[in-house]
Amino acid sequence: MPRTRSVVARATDNAQEPAWSIPSLREPRYSQSLERGLAILGCFTPKRPVLGIADIADELGMSRSTTHRYVITLVALGYLEQGASRKYRLGLRVTDLGMSAMNSTGLREHAHPYLEELRQRTSYTTSLGVLEGADVLYVDRVRSFRRGQGRIDLNLNTGSRVPAYCTAMGKLLLANLPEPEQRDLIAAMKLNKHGPNTITGKKALREELDEIAGAGFAVDDEELAPELYAIAAPVRNEARDVVAAVDLSAHSSIISLEELVDALGPHLVSTADRIAARLGYRRDDEQH
Repeated sequence: MPRTRSVVARATDNAQEPAWSIPSLREPRYSQSLERGLAILGCFTPKRPVLGIADIADELGMSRSTTHRYVITLVALGYLEQGASRKYRLGLRVTDLGMSAMNSTGLREHAHPYLEELRQRTSYTTSLGVLEGADVLYVDRVRSFRRGQGRIDLNLNTGSRVPAYCTAMGKLLLANLPEPEQRDLIAAMKLNKHGPNTITGKKALREELDEIAGAGFAVDDEELAPELYAIAAPVRNEARDVVAAVDLSAHSSIISLEELVDALGPHLVSTADRIAARLGYRRDDEQH
């Protein structure tokens, strides 16, 4: 999910007027503590999703002891979480705020008409997801009306989360992470078996992610659940970063995985590109 940098970009520990403050905002009821907390959250970006205390302190010009105190508070409130490397990433409370924004004027609003069109064109369930920690967060989901499709819908709805390593969207998003964050996430994962073909070895998962990064496309071959096939394509922003994924899912009794990829994959990629265009992305053949 794209992160929006706070307008408060820098912080200091001394009592003098901070360089990052906006004088017009300063009034007797202005909270410098809240300002610093938001500034810390603003340090986390798609290109720097995992940060240590020293990274945050250096960026904001705060002492490490003060930074640590604020970070521990944000962890306790659920706005940050600590990974296996003892570094930090945005937590699920930030996700909840992001979902509220997306539901009103953001990614979901841009994507929903295209998901509806894809469902009508293919007749299968289609979803939009983003990576949150080691999970895929469903930003939108448009269900198929086909008989039998409900058997593999798994009661997933907008706001649901599933493990990234055993889903097409999740693997695609993991494959496009910066290598240090991907390594940290995989190190912290427990690869439990969900379907007959779930990848449960970390070496095998890394090899799969390498293949997906090269192909720009991912499949779920009964990895999340038995009899469930899914394919996923990336949604990129203007900077060409992968910020979300779109998938199509189907019951194995209705269509083969090969047919899902060959016949419907091009429709899925087209839908992902059209959503990306709303975010400013242009394919190489559209660049001028």
